[in-house]
Amino acid sequence: MKLNEIRDNDGARHRRIRVGRGIGSGKGKTAGRGQKGAKARSGVSINGFEGGQMPLHMRLPKRGFSNKKFAKDYAEVNLGMIQKAIEAGKLDISGVVDHAVLQAAGLARGGKDGVRLLAKGELTEKVEFNVAGASKSAVSAVEKAGGSVILPVKEAAEA
Repeated sequence: MKLNEIRDNDGARHRRIRVGRGIGSGKGKTAGRGQKGAKARSGVSINGFEGGQMPLHMRLPKRGFSNKKFAKDYAEVNLGMIQKAIEAGKLDISGVVDHAVLQAAGLARGGKDGVRLLAKGELTEKVEFNVAGASKSAVSAVEKAGGSVILPVKEAAEA
């Protein structure tokens, strides 16, 4: 094979059909769109249109609920990933491990409302955490390894 012999495979490139360019082209006058009507005109999207009848997607009831306004954005970190980072020397556990320390180690991405500990994996080191949230199983796993988890105090709901 030589550089001057390189070319596309047969059928790799298709020529664009120039429609509406005269009777001799075979695609002149109506350009393959038939006669009149919404489908013959440009800029008309008829996806889901049912001739003026209420479309199916609007007839069906709404379901579900989106809690965007009050949803919390936590960076979720598993105990197994923390153990890997400790073994790799990326995470310093001499002090309290919080959001900033986990971000510096590359474990917590995002999470504008803090970090939430999850119990996937196993933790064998004694670590003291100061995080925004943790699952019950994660707290028990950290305490079993000799560490502790400090969580923010929840305010009593006003009645």
